[in-house]
Amino acid sequence: MSIFQNARFYTTVNHMKDLPATRAEVAFVGRSNAGKSSAINTLANRTRLAYVSKTPGRTQHINFFELGEERFLVDLPGYGYAEVPEAVRAHWVELLGRYLQTRQSLIGLLLIMDARHPLKELDRRMLEFFRTTNRPVHILLSKADKMSRQEQNKVLALVKRELADFPAVSVQMFSSLKKTGVDEVEAVVKGWFDALPEPEEGPLEL
Repeated sequence: MSIFQNARFYTTVNHMKDLPATRAEVAFVGRSNAGKSSAINTLANRTRLAYVSKTPGRTQHINFFELGEERFLVDLPGYGYAEVPEAVRAHWVELLGRYLQTRQSLIGLLLIMDARHPLKELDRRMLEFFRTTNRPVHILLSKADKMSRQEQNKVLALVKRELADFPAVSVQMFSSLKKTGVDEVEAVVKGWFDALPEPEEGPLEL
């Protein structure tokens, strides 16, 4: 059974102090129009687990989805050109940056990019920013259904070549509409979770 199959909404937070205690979490991040919420819904085989909006930037908080066994998916605010007040944008940037740099239970990042427009400046900055954590990144080149197979292969090869200096980064094609690449994402995330050390048991109560 898919590790995402039983995902359910857990909580939403807008400040670091409100982050829940978790054993392990994998976060989704990407530009505001990259298809992040659609990817989460597709992986969980649900239609509205994560809110999909025609207006980029609607995810304004950090949303947690529970998978069981103290494992979580985390939907982070999208970055890019969302039409929001500057004060709100500044808060997003600080919240996103502090979470990515300091969250101890974050074990890996799923970075969503539109396959037709990969590796934009903000995507590159995100990769450089997260690189210092030494945690893995798996890139989903979304909306692959809008491209021919030849175009997909060309873009995939290009992105892999561009990121040759990032050994902790892997890349794949993905389509929420056609559900292309779901098994590959599941295998990567399951590998991250399975690599976790077993939780230490506390002393027995007498």
